[in-house]
Amino acid sequence: MNNKKKGIIALALCSIIFGVIVCSILLFGKADDSRKKIGFILSGSSEEYGWNGMHYIGFKNSCEKLGVEMLVKENVKEFTGECEVAIRELVDEGASMIILSSYGYSEEVYEIVQEYPEIVFYGNSSEYHSSNLTSYFTRMYQARYLAGVVAGMKTMGNQIGYVAAMENNEVNRGINAFTLGVKRVNPSAVVNVMWTNDWDNEVAETAAAKMLIEQAGVDVITYHQNQDYVVREAEKQEIFSIGYHVPLEGMSDKYLTSVVCSWEMLYEEIIRQFLQGNANSKDNFWIGMDKEVVGLSDYSEEITRDIIEEVKKATDEILAGKDVFSGVIYDNLGKLRCDEGEIIRDEILLEQFDWFVEGVEFYEE
Repeated sequence: MNNKKKGIIALALCSIIFGVIVCSILLFGKADDSRKKIGFILSGSSEEYGWNGMHYIGFKNSCEKLGVEMLVKENVKEFTGECEVAIRELVDEGASMIILSSYGYSEEVYEIVQEYPEIVFYGNSSEYHSSNLTSYFTRMYQARYLAGVVAGMKTMGNQIGYVAAMENNEVNRGINAFTLGVKRVNPSAVVNVMWTNDWDNEVAETAAAKMLIEQAGVDVITYHQNQDYVVREAEKQEIFSIGYHVPLEGMSDKYLTSVVCSWEMLYEEIIRQFLQGNANSKDNFWIGMDKEVVGLSDYSEEITRDIIEEVKKATDEILAGKDVFSGVIYDNLGKLRCDEGEIIRDEILLEQFDWFVEGVEFYEE
């Protein structure tokens, strides 16, 4: 075979190989790009200095670290039909994983999720899960327990306030853990709870805080909502407060600390599972203090050394394996819910926590 024919054959082979490579990139590369698009749905603004903002920052940092493309839908209100629209838009935009970051989403769009069995979903509600929907959250209640220790040691009148969004497993866990922390150090104290039935309502939250302070006589107050309206009212009334989600700035020393979470660590873990093909492998993804995901922010000057030592002692116990919801626990109706040597199972905490511990009282107008 002469050199000319060899050259022609070589050129033809190169063309075939090049064509195969191009086709592979077009076919498999496109699928890979699609697989690496992750949708994220927020009930509020990504710029909010609270629940939504902290989730957004954690998600954004995780996506950047793991090299995936993020698709975000903001200000998607629960139970309005907006979440369904957001899901369908994200699917059309190529998302193959969608994270539902507000509690009510999973209930609202559960049937819609089933229409997309090929899409991986993670939802922020422990009651709803399926083959393609995993519930995710942190053991925030562990940090709530520590905050209760702080509140129990700072109150002088044994009346503590708690402004809560709505009665569900997540909020109930927080109230109960906080109250157990209070009772650990101050058996005489009472936690007065008021509901707002909303995650983000400045008027209702401010009014509830004002009522608890002025009428119930609480001298320490905390909350479970998206933003810090309760702390702002506490600052005006010059009483102690404990925040949620973020370390608050520009407050007096009456603001003691905040219950905080590293959402970046959680999102990095579930996104990594997705990329490795291990997503939706279990009903609930739940991590806590052992992974350094939840805790308390820096203390104010009002936190004394004895409080710091008691919080550290409680922290060490949890890290050593002691569960917050273990040992003798009575509910606020006098019924024994957990006995010596027992632990309340995760299934109860996640899906059946419809009662409140001794020391919880409900304040109404």
